[in-house]
Amino acid sequence: MTSYAPLHLHVPEPPARPGQETDFSYLRVTRAGAVRQPPLDTKPSHTRDLADVMVRVLDDDGNAVGPWDPHADAELLRAGLATMLKTRVFDARMLTAQRQKKISFYMQCLGEEAIGIGQAMALAPDDMCFPTYRQQAFLIARGYPLVDMMCQLFSNERDPVLGRQMPVMYTSRRHGFFSVAGNVGLQYIQAVGWAMASAIKGDRRIVSAWIGDGSTAQPDFHNALTFAAVYRAPVILNVVNNQWAISSFQAIAGGEVATFAARGLGNGIVSLRADGNDFLAVLSVSRWAAERARRGFGPTLVEWITYRAGAHSTADDPSKYRPGNDWARFPLGDPVARLQKHLTRIGEWSEERHARAQKEAEDQVVSAQKTAESYGTLASGHVHDASTMFDDVYKDMPAHLKRQREQLGA
Repeated sequence: MTSYAPLHLHVPEPPARPGQETDFSYLRVTRAGAVRQPPLDTKPSHTRDLADVMVRVLDDDGNAVGPWDPHADAELLRAGLATMLKTRVFDARMLTAQRQKKISFYMQCLGEEAIGIGQAMALAPDDMCFPTYRQQAFLIARGYPLVDMMCQLFSNERDPVLGRQMPVMYTSRRHGFFSVAGNVGLQYIQAVGWAMASAIKGDRRIVSAWIGDGSTAQPDFHNALTFAAVYRAPVILNVVNNQWAISSFQAIAGGEVATFAARGLGNGIVSLRADGNDFLAVLSVSRWAAERARRGFGPTLVEWITYRAGAHSTADDPSKYRPGNDWARFPLGDPVARLQKHLTRIGEWSEERHARAQKEAEDQVVSAQKTAESYGTLASGHVHDASTMFDDVYKDMPAHLKRQREQLGA
């Protein structure tokens, strides 16, 4: 035994730290249009190559190329770009509101807008979404009122959840948006359960499930994959690989050893990787996965490659753990700029049109914010009565809650 070197653990390190430049070659970016599109009834084992390459439609010149080109209507693409602009303005305004102490906490989806919006536009309006806290773009794409979103953030008198959820934990049954869970990963197994229930009832609705790269290390992720595979649940299992969890690089969750898409293959699920900053790729892959689910071919796991451009939340300072210029150097670019370039190339957009769309987005968000703030903000001293936390928990309030409410003096 003395002939062996001492054992040691491998601790993954990010490709760069503050003050350095990231080598993004680990992403293995595939040439646009180079990845094949398999038939809808393909077997999981036949998608082994797709779990390692990257589905891309838009090339560097803004052309849509290859078998995954969705041939989308220009009106839909323009709506997608306008919604991305609106989401980005919304994020910026709400981040500022948090700095002004009107909101206690906020999380942006900066750089990831194409993923939520592209999938929302690929699904039927009554399909269900089980989101993480970075799918506000999905909710905006479904037409949820900005005023209601802001009132939830402000926890004011018009807050749809009555101040009982952290800011950004939206919910809207009417818009098929399940309540965001603070215990990240929990929603994945819930999504698969909802999809199974839909199939058991003979319904036609499918499910869009979301998780981040960091949370794939949690048990709920693996439990969800087992149930989805065994029962062929009609669900799209989205893994948003934005390279960073709260402050740990995606390799800590296993992204250095294999792609996150490969975990789906290991569970017998059709799996692939796709460019999450390419709106056309998001739309096409989402449509394909949705059609598979709707035809009874079972789940599809999609690893979306993107980059968290901002901080993890307003409680985070990314300058402490990663280079400050990473997003500017990210090989997949800015999803807004890329779709803008494509629409301009096909004659459906211009600088003037972009300026008008930006102004319209700003006007809509500013108007909504004025209305929402009229119902109160954290800065104005609005606080929900603590006694209301006992309401709406049970149909008939049990004795122990009645005693607790009495002890509170409510």
